[in-house]
Amino acid sequence: MANWNDPRVSAMGSATPGRAGSSERDAGLRSYMLSVYNYMAGGVLFTGIVAYLLAHSSLGEAIIFSPLRWVAILAPLAFVFALSAGVNRFSLSTLRGLFWAYAGVMGVSMSVIFFVYTGTSIAQTFFAAAAGFAGLSLLGYTTKKDLSAFGSFLIMGVFSLIIASLVGMFFHSSQLQFVISAFGVLIFAGLTAYDTQQIKSLYFMSSDREYTGKLAIMGALSLYLDFINMFNYLLSFMGDRR
Repeated sequence: MANWNDPRVSAMGSATPGRAGSSERDAGLRSYMLSVYNYMAGGVLFTGIVAYLLAHSSLGEAIIFSPLRWVAILAPLAFVFALSAGVNRFSLSTLRGLFWAYAGVMGVSMSVIFFVYTGTSIAQTFFAAAAGFAGLSLLGYTTKKDLSAFGSFLIMGVFSLIIASLVGMFFHSSQLQFVISAFGVLIFAGLTAYDTQQIKSLYFMSSDREYTGKLAIMGALSLYLDFINMFNYLLSFMGDRR
């Protein structure tokens, strides 16, 4: 984790050039974070459009009510692995294309919620998740407290969620599902603040414009996953089933 009082900033020179360098750095950071949020918001919007259109078409029903649904569920994982493994090897344009392809494939996977929950409850949950996400991400961006100490705990929480979800597939318990959902909301709420601070700190570790662009895409992917997971877990609480 980068120190927020980055020594490289204080080593820029005399007082006047230092202030100019700091101003330029702050402008660069704002541009970088805006790019991250634009990618993330665009990805969520694209996922939502694909999910809605597919759920209200005959093709969507054909996919969801056939073995193809497993392809729709598992395909996003392949894109996440490809993006993570290829950040240093792929060009910026390739990484950008993979991100949008991932958002589209996730839309296919997410279309199932329209067959399970009412449209009104999906919309209400979306806005609740968006409000929570915005507040938590703002906290992660503005806080002076180093959140890196929570990283290991949050990652362990994600693995615990995966294990608990696998157990829940074999033991259909409403109480277990409630606990998993509550735990999931808390974990991804924490990850939203943590990831935002991590994304911000990574900006100071890159001096190459193209690599900074790649970091923006990967940062958007992290926040996208935080939002989608928080939304899904909230939906299990707030969603009205058909």
